[in-house]
Amino acid sequence: MDSSESSQGRLPWIEKYRPKSFLDIMGNEENVSRLSIFAQEGNLPNIIIAGPPGVGKTTTILCVARHLLGTSFKEAVLELNASNDRGIDVVRNRIKMFAQQKVTLPAGRHKLIILDEADSMTESAQQALRRTMELYSHSTRFALACNSSEKIIEPIQSRSAMLRFNKLSDAQILAKLLNVCNLENVTSTPDGLEAVVFTAQGDMRQALNNLQSTARASEQCARRMCSRFAMSHIRCWWQTCWSTAHKPSWKRPPKSCCSCGKRDTHPKTSLPTHFGSANR
Repeated sequence: MDSSESSQGRLPWIEKYRPKSFLDIMGNEENVSRLSIFAQEGNLPNIIIAGPPGVGKTTTILCVARHLLGTSFKEAVLELNASNDRGIDVVRNRIKMFAQQKVTLPAGRHKLIILDEADSMTESAQQALRRTMELYSHSTRFALACNSSEKIIEPIQSRSAMLRFNKLSDAQILAKLLNVCNLENVTSTPDGLEAVVFTAQGDMRQALNNLQSTARASEQCARRMCSRFAMSHIRCWWQTCWSTAHKPSWKRPPKSCCSCGKRDTHPKTSLPTHFGSANR
């Protein structure tokens, strides 16, 4: 095994199996298709992709960058996590300095600055970013990924195309898990995959992390790691029991167990034993 294969084997599965092309991206087909057209034709606008975690926002932006810039990807792309680099100094220094750099690109291609978790940026940093977007619009484009677009100031929103990504379906997550299990030679069971899909709640990153965590574990350990109800379901379940003046029962809930209407299927497992104290 060469060094590249060895390093690939040590990668977290969320990176090892991150899609490299638009065809490999799961879900949000309409938005992905629109961005693939920009990647082919060039002249990408500033974009904001908003949506819950683990639905492919950053992955899609990286696919756009690879198709747009080709061999110039490394020198023409700056990727920052705005939850870490969130202050005005980052905008004034790293982002502005990158925007000022001259990179030779084909017509219709621009340098790209990717800001992940952009809704974590301070307002002063966003104001400075708006000014930078205006000054270097001839050479640089900005792609912002965020969970909540409401936290992005209006001047930036008005200068960007807004795309909204939705949670992935259970079928989409299951298809990816089965593919990874096949590639990693992992033996799986329907009940085990159901537990991983359930705990992911539409988040592909969470699903792959859970799968990797349980892949080499014993069956008993895997069930302990994945047989947890989402807290939102526990809360709704408790509120329903309380409002109807019934004592909570920690048996497997019925299909209409909560008023939120989120899921009607639950893993065939019980809650952790410490929840039993609520019956006392």
